[in-house]
Amino acid sequence: MNLKALNSEQRKAVEYNDGPVMVVAGAGSGKTRVLTYKIAYLIDNGSPPENILALTFTNKAANEMKERIKELIGNKSDALWMGTFHSIFARILRIEAKHLDYRPNFSIYDTDDSQSLVQNVMSNLNIEIESLSSNAVRHRISYLKNHMIMPREFRKKHVTSFIDEKIADIYDEFQKRLFANNSMDFEDLLLKPIELFNRNERIHQKYRKTFDYILVDEFQDTNKAQYELIKMLVSRNGKLCVVGDDAQSIYSWRGANFKNILDFEKDFPKHKIFKLEQNYRSTKVILQAADSVIRHNKEQIVKTLWTENNDGELLTLVRCADEKDEAFQIAKYIKKEISKKKLSLNDFAVLYRTNAQSRALEDVFRKEKIPYTILGGIEFHKRKEVKDVIAYLRVISNQNDEESLLRIMNFPQRGIGSTTLNRMISFARKHELNLFETMARVFEVIDIKERIQKNVKQFRVLLDKYIGLKDKLSVGELSRALVDELGILRMFKEENTPESISRWDNINELLSSLSEFSNENKDAKLETYLEEVSLVADVDNYDEERNAVTLLTVHSAKGLEFPIIFISGCEEDIFPLSNKFSSDTRLEEERRLFYVAITRAKHKIYLSHARSRYRFGEVAYQSRSRFIDEVDPETIAEVNGGIGRKNLNRKSKKEMYYEYFETVDYEDFDQDYKGLKPGSRVMHEKFGLGKVTQVSGNGDMLKATVIFEGNNLKQLMLRFAKLKVL
Repeated sequence: MNLKALNSEQRKAVEYNDGPVMVVAGAGSGKTRVLTYKIAYLIDNGSPPENILALTFTNKAANEMKERIKELIGNKSDALWMGTFHSIFARILRIEAKHLDYRPNFSIYDTDDSQSLVQNVMSNLNIEIESLSSNAVRHRISYLKNHMIMPREFRKKHVTSFIDEKIADIYDEFQKRLFANNSMDFEDLLLKPIELFNRNERIHQKYRKTFDYILVDEFQDTNKAQYELIKMLVSRNGKLCVVGDDAQSIYSWRGANFKNILDFEKDFPKHKIFKLEQNYRSTKVILQAADSVIRHNKEQIVKTLWTENNDGELLTLVRCADEKDEAFQIAKYIKKEISKKKLSLNDFAVLYRTNAQSRALEDVFRKEKIPYTILGGIEFHKRKEVKDVIAYLRVISNQNDEESLLRIMNFPQRGIGSTTLNRMISFARKHELNLFETMARVFEVIDIKERIQKNVKQFRVLLDKYIGLKDKLSVGELSRALVDELGILRMFKEENTPESISRWDNINELLSSLSEFSNENKDAKLETYLEEVSLVADVDNYDEERNAVTLLTVHSAKGLEFPIIFISGCEEDIFPLSNKFSSDTRLEEERRLFYVAITRAKHKIYLSHARSRYRFGEVAYQSRSRFIDEVDPETIAEVNGGIGRKNLNRKSKKEMYYEYFETVDYEDFDQDYKGLKPGSRVMHEKFGLGKVTQVSGNGDMLKATVIFEGNNLKQLMLRFAKLKVL
């Protein structure tokens, strides 16, 4: 196989095969190329593809690598075990389900399904605490499972309050209901294989022998369970290759352990490290800016990215009045760049730290007639009408799936309300049945009207019909026949509202995707389709061909690249998300996130920040992000409303900020402060611009509570405070 397309360090990493390998791959340094060439090289040199396990974090990455490997060595790669952690271990769990007392047709619950189950558990346990929402509990359970803390351990070692006790009760019942429903959530897809291997050594050794070589993409994003699985499956010869970049570790909030990549040397002492430092994506200026920021982090593997690309343009820092002005400025520069450089709309991406920031951008882009697409908005498969149809398919596949059955019991409406459902569930629990079995015995359930009993019975007959057809029809044929018999499309068409027509379109789109799946996977079972749907990620839906500006969070941008990037909201308390860090660890992760944002760009970056922003129901006065001040001043130029240009290192941050208010007239307060009230805008010599939230006391004891720029809350004794009113 020809390796001439690789640089010298890439080639060394591909050819080395004498033990554990860690490839530290800087942004844009060709890590995907190294992984694909290494897999192709292994197969070309005699390694059976069925003995190679390649783990990724997105279907997009896995599919891209499969295509590239096929281009290099042809169909020999078809037998590879390649996919996301969740899809690969779901496959193993379906094969070995009986050893965990599951059936192979288990359902996979996404975050919405899990939250619905948490809500039902809380209702059944009569837990109603104002500060304890089902979403918060689901997040807590997910966090615990990502750190491999199961219900018994949580109750024994981590419960320290009344709220914790309630969460322990919910967590315990949540796991029991998942099992009863023959279902697993995302975290179970990683925890259950560990349980399986610990419980059954024969099966553990079976897979350990199967996977002669293991390769892991984005290793810095692995959590405790993922790393544990890797270590459990590495063969005795230590054939393991992990590829990652510690500077791009940004997922601690979902359990990723940044220390995994730092601990690799300790866990695999006979390892070899290769550093990929040549960047093929960005200009010299962009790399210099990124490097100047990330060097402020203490915990890192030191590397210096370099490129043979041209110097490129300076980063442009845009000062804005507020979020609306920021959106208009971004729209203006997009139009300007398109006109000047003959670019397409899909050459641009606007990155933001939080989803809430997209609202102002969307409003302005609509007014300016700039087509856009949001990555990480409401995903297609999470829209209500789509989830409803998928819930039908889940019940047809797995009759124990109570959450899905509850979702469709009265869709379309058949007169089965919550009271009826509660009585059926009580009957089911009393007689140790599941809800599906109870439907067949509904006439035994007291206090349910005969008309409703008949409706339940008819619904059960309909489900039985399609359960019987499941293995006789293709997935596409089955779903189209089901939707036709339910009359869902007719129902939405008869409503004839913009919302119902949109839902009609979405159902048709779903049916088309099901037919396409059937055509491409002739013998695939319904469970295979449902698994793919459950494990799809935001980035998997990204359409590179659509000619529209992409709006997305920095987290969603990981793994993508664009010619021109806008990084919006570069302000303290937004990016970084909070300046009240409990430790340097969280700040360093925010800095890595900023580094990821910068390194998405090929040719040009715009950074924008606003002097004020509407947050939490009121105007907040913002100070610009510390990360801007960490960017090498030689790589950045500042513009004010598109007029004038000056080097960033000429003025201090405070001088720059006060320039915002150069044209504003101020007048002194009367010394008795009679006009001062909540809502008054004030200026303080030290703290800057602020808004009064409370006035208390009188005479010499008169006090004002003021929120200053950067959400800096101060309580001032007014006889000493030299305040000016706007």
